[in-house]
Amino acid sequence: MGMGLGDQLKVTLFGESHGKCVGALVEGIPPGTEIDLQTLSEDLSRRRSGRKGMSARLEPDDCEILSGIYKGKATGWPLLMLVRNSDVRSSDYDFLPDHPRPGHADMVEEIRSKGSSDLRGGGSQSARLTLGLVSAGSQARTILENAGWSCHAHLSRVGDISARPLMELEKSEPIDEESEMFRLNCRDPEAAPRMADLIKRIRREKDSIGSVVELLIQGLQIGVGEPWFDGIEPSLARGLMAIPGARAIEFSNGVASSQMRGSENNDMWLPGPDSPQLEGADTGEADGALGGRSTGSPIRVLVHFKPPSSVPREQFTLHLPSNETQPLKVGGRHDPVIGPRAAPVVEAVAMLVIADLGLMGGFL
Repeated sequence: MGMGLGDQLKVTLFGESHGKCVGALVEGIPPGTEIDLQTLSEDLSRRRSGRKGMSARLEPDDCEILSGIYKGKATGWPLLMLVRNSDVRSSDYDFLPDHPRPGHADMVEEIRSKGSSDLRGGGSQSARLTLGLVSAGSQARTILENAGWSCHAHLSRVGDISARPLMELEKSEPIDEESEMFRLNCRDPEAAPRMADLIKRIRREKDSIGSVVELLIQGLQIGVGEPWFDGIEPSLARGLMAIPGARAIEFSNGVASSQMRGSENNDMWLPGPDSPQLEGADTGEADGALGGRSTGSPIRVLVHFKPPSSVPREQFTLHLPSNETQPLKVGGRHDPVIGPRAAPVVEAVAMLVIADLGLMGGFL
């Protein structure tokens, strides 16, 4: 069913938005790996709903680890990570499947399942299932940290308001939990309040808006990754594009490179303290991967998200019983922007992919 990610470190998602639970089966965590429950709780809190201006769905998101752990360490057997749903309002979706929502998978899922799919809140297509990715990614964090590798993500843009690159913000002070930076998962203290004002205005207008999450991967030595389809960029792109609402991925110079000359885009190799390094490695401007393998430079990725499809204003869409276009006003509790809660998901996917490639290549 395409619910799995990874080779040596494999994650399989399960659950539905309004079912009993969501979660992940995680296979390949090396035995003896510390299972940090505090970090798990902190990572899940970053994607939790109920924050001011976001979805009002109030879920505690307490993750149970039902197998694969003994005395605080991984046993090497599969981790079953489960979070129970407690705050569902299924009546908000009584119009389904008769009146499929614009921008959602209701229609294609109803046809695929021949009428047997759970469409409430998006069912198994819901962003609620990203909770399993964050839970699994939290366990990969320890593996990466032991190797000196790191993955960090934050809200980079909302509409036309952009934050500074993470390379300039990495040494920022700890974020105040009462600040807009904390609420939006944005590391830029100047951009975050402006983003918050824009999101508030969009919400008042009963609409939604697009956003961008920036990802920065650091610490990888030269050679991590596999050729062709298991290269760093293809592997990251596959995982990141599976996040609900993702619409484009940019690496390094991204789409701007299609307007550049080779002499501008190329990074020359220079002697480094321990191994060769690319010009611009210290500023994050160099390519972090070439030929699918890491160059030793930071890997910078931008993940673009569409505006959330569920908006409280009236829209017109096909009403199946009448076979006519009719107005539909979607109720329920929805985010006006995806990026803030997607940032920890992007980070988790990156940790899972990089850890998997590291294990495949014998680097971890």
